[in-house]
Formats: sequence, structure tokens, C-alpha cells
Amino acid sequence: MPDLHILQSLWGMERHHSDGQEWSTEEQFEMIAAAGFDGICTHFHTRSEIEPWIGLARDRGFVIEGQAFPRGVEDLRPALELAAEHGIHHLTIQPDVRPYDVATSLPILAGWQELSQEYGVPVLVETHRGRMTNDLWSTREMIDRLGDLPLLADLSHYVCGQEMTMPISPVNQAMIARILRHAHGFHGRVASAEQIQIEIGFDCHRPWVDQFMTWWAMGFSDWLGRGAPGGSLTFTIELGPKPYAISGADGNDLTDRWQDAQSLHKMVRDLWSRVTGAELSLSEAS
Repeated sequence: MPDLHILQSLWGMERHHSDGQEWSTEEQFEMIAAAGFDGICTHFHTRSEIEPWIGLARDRGFVIEGQAFPRGVEDLRPALELAAEHGIHHLTIQPDVRPYDVATSLPILAGWQELSQEYGVPVLVETHRGRMTNDLWSTREMIDRLGDLPLLADLSHYVCGQEMTMPISPVNQAMIARILRHAHGFHGRVASAEQIQIEIGFDCHRPWVDQFMTWWAMGFSDWLGRGAPGGSLTFTIELGPKPYAISGADGNDLTDRWQDAQSLHKMVRDLWSRVTGAELSLSEAS
């Protein structure tokens, strides 16, 4: 079976301490490796930005997901040059451009895919609020018009941004399934209709945790059914610092995000084992 690489977002390692102290990059990498993560996700814009940590990541054999925020086609080229040079797994982009309509988006998306082929680096377009992919309906139309659009599926933005309620309506379920059919990677946090990031350990949030686990299982199974393009899949745990994390009256996170990230890591690893086990059983039966 192909591999699932579970990564930890470096953004998610920020602002853990009420006293304002931050873990150094080396401390973060040691913690991430010791917890069994396969690598990291972080910004991949400029050489000066990555030089302080790229050697540390290589020494640990980390799989790297780079993030970029291009505003036009050529804006992506510097990040792709660095990505190709360092052999990272892929770039995920949050398109920091908001065209008036889908027709205006199409040549930009096509241009990014042409650059992806030029540099030999996969480019995944992230589903994200406030970006080109802000709206679930317009993203669906982009897929319809292009025929294929490699996505980095962060479903939390559509649950919160479209104010989906439980139980999920058939229309919304079909729309999410369409996103999953084009997902080549995932970002993992759990959202609700009202909040972008809810605490996974609270009993009151269990229905949403179960819903996201169901969707992720669907996404894993669909990706495997496509013949496992690229040979390995990534799932980035991305529990962001406040204001993504809900704060209490003292201004601090309600839960320990690093502990939550490790719990989610185990849940996703177990989910992958169940999905791949089921796929293997089906394959043997046929």
C-alpha cells in the first residue's frame, strides 16, 4: 500500500505558552520527530526564509509540504524553484487573489499547473476561506470547467464558511464528496458551522469529530482508488494558534494544542490503517 505521511504544521507550534516563550525551531523539530510525525508544513517563499531550518529538516529525513500565497501566475515561480531544488513533497498554495468570477480564475489556475509541470513539483490548490477557493460552489465550477484541479482539501473552511449544520444535507455532502475526489492532500482540523477550529477532546464536539473522520476516510479511499497518484499522500495536522484556537477568559487556548495534535495524529494513523486494510481486503477478494 502507498504511504500516508502525517505532517505537523509549524504555524501550529506557535504561541503555546502563556508567558510568551516560544520553542526554538530545533526544539520544535525534536518534538515533532519524537512524536512520530513524518515531517512538517511551513511557508516556502524565499531562500532566506528557509535557510535557517532546511538543514535541520534534511538531517531528520522530514517530508516537507511547502506553502505559498501567490497573487498571480509568475508569483509562484520563486517558490517552485526552491521546491525543485530541495526536492520537497509538494507545494500547497492559498491563491491570494479574488477574481470577479470563475472565468477569470481559470487562466490563473492553468498557469500555475503549467509551472508545476515545468518544475516537476506538484502544486495543490488549498480550499480556504478568503482565497480564490473561498466558496464551495465556485470551486465546484472551477473543477467542472477545468476537468481536473489538484486540491489540498481543508474541509474546515467550507464547514465554517458555508455554515454547514448537522446532519449534513445531501447537497452539502455531494459537494464535499466532489472536493474529496480531487484531493491530493489534506489539512486536518475540525470545524463547526460557527467556529473554524473546535477542541477535538470535548464530548460536545464529538459529532463533528466523527463527521470529519468519515470525510477523511472517504478522501483516503477515493485517493487510493485513483491508483495512488504520486505514491504517497500527506495529511497535515494544522491546529492553529489563537484566534484560530478558541481562547478562555485569560486569553489562552482552552486546551493544549500540541497534545491535541498528537491525539489527532493517532486518530488519523488508525483511520488510514482501517481504510487501507479494507482496500486490501477488497483487492484480495477480487
